[in-house]
Amino acid sequence: MSAHMASFNLDLFILIIEHLDVDDLIRLASTCRLLHHIVHHFGWSTFLRNNPRRSLTLHSSLSRWSPFEQVRYNTLADRAWSHANFVARPLSRPWHGYLQPAIALSVSTLVVAAGRTLYSYVVQDTPNASPSRIVFERSYNLVRGNATVQPDITSVAFLPDVDQHRTVFLGFEDGFVDQVCLPHRDPHNRQQMDIPRSDQSVLQSHGSFVVQSMSCSSHTLLSLSQWGSVSFTNLASAFPSSTSLNLGTRSWSSHLCMTSSSPYAVFGTTSSTPLSLYHISPHGFSSTPSFILHSPKSRQSAVYSITSAPPSSPLGPSEQIIVSGWYDGSVHIYDLRVRANSPPLPSSTSSIPSPPAHLPILTLRDRWSPEPIYSISCGGGNASFVAAGMARHSVVAFWDVRHPSRSWSVHAPGNDSSPVYSIVLESSRLFGATQSRPFVYDFGPGVTRETYPPIPTSSNAGRRGITDERLKLERNGIGYHVAKYSHCRTNIS
Repeated sequence: MSAHMASFNLDLFILIIEHLDVDDLIRLASTCRLLHHIVHHFGWSTFLRNNPRRSLTLHSSLSRWSPFEQVRYNTLADRAWSHANFVARPLSRPWHGYLQPAIALSVSTLVVAAGRTLYSYVVQDTPNASPSRIVFERSYNLVRGNATVQPDITSVAFLPDVDQHRTVFLGFEDGFVDQVCLPHRDPHNRQQMDIPRSDQSVLQSHGSFVVQSMSCSSHTLLSLSQWGSVSFTNLASAFPSSTSLNLGTRSWSSHLCMTSSSPYAVFGTTSSTPLSLYHISPHGFSSTPSFILHSPKSRQSAVYSITSAPPSSPLGPSEQIIVSGWYDGSVHIYDLRVRANSPPLPSSTSSIPSPPAHLPILTLRDRWSPEPIYSISCGGGNASFVAAGMARHSVVAFWDVRHPSRSWSVHAPGNDSSPVYSIVLESSRLFGATQSRPFVYDFGPGVTRETYPPIPTSSNAGRRGITDERLKLERNGIGYHVAKYSHCRTNIS
């Protein structure tokens, strides 16, 4: 049998392997030594290439693991997602006051902006097969001049896929966008440190308007103020300069995509057309929206959050999928490959034709909690999940786009009454932040007590100790108890 199989062309086996899933590859590798060798050398790496998973905080671990170990980790995480099994951990004690935090990730750093303070966590690789750890580094106060009252940080972003993992972009309440390079890590010093803001660190300015949102794509930074001024900067230029656009309305969210064949930016506002797409040419933005992304409801609501699908999503190519979270509690998903499927909206100027209007290809809701959606992100098991941070009770809702009816929600550790202001969803980890503190849900295998920072839970742990008293450690001594519920009110455990 082996001699007969050996006479087959290796290229034929590789073509067959291209179409096999994990179970098929396992069965094929069990057939004989030759096929085991082929699967080992070609099968697992081919599967990873065809099913990429986005995970910045696991980047160092994945680069160290063999293709088989990576597929094993992803498969176990996918199974955990299918049963809503995860480890829930707070990442800090409660902050003083009630804040509106923002989160950003690079391959080496997790930053949480809350008030005028930036909390930095480093991604630390492990020497064994365990996933990378998240270790608190220190906090930084951003200080401008000698003013008694300093402006809050209102948005934060890293540039994707660049080597400067410690360079972060911060939007402020005073309308400035600063480029800040975090100091090199000192593991022996975790005391809070002041970082002075200067005119040299300013990259963009929106006058006195609050920087509401920022988005990065391919060495390009876009920022949006609360009253609709847009600033767009190519950071790859030797002398970066900004182009601008004015939406002229109350604005909330933005999403930039420079990897599409026709680069674009999408803006979420409070207006009669709350979600609009502008194409970007080498000369700047189009003067009017290229598309209107419409809600099926006759009465439009504001759009608080926008994102795209991850690579290998069952929805389709990530640069062609727009996922939006709305004030009315709906998640609307649009496919830019679909021709405009809604009648054009009436134009206020008869000489200017109305832009084509798209209706969503899929709408997701939690009918038990129709709260506004403050934050949204995509990824998770099989790259098929949409996560939404809701406006009350620290709830994160999850939908599997392959089976939208099998949706569920979970409260953040501590279960306070806060919105979930910011979330970032990777393949196996979701990072989020409420008004009180950051947290993580980890669906991957190998989580230990050392994977995330330890949390003191005594009532005198801080001024807000009562929140810590609500934390209940699970029997395994690793995760904390959180309340989960299914959107169809059946047991999801």
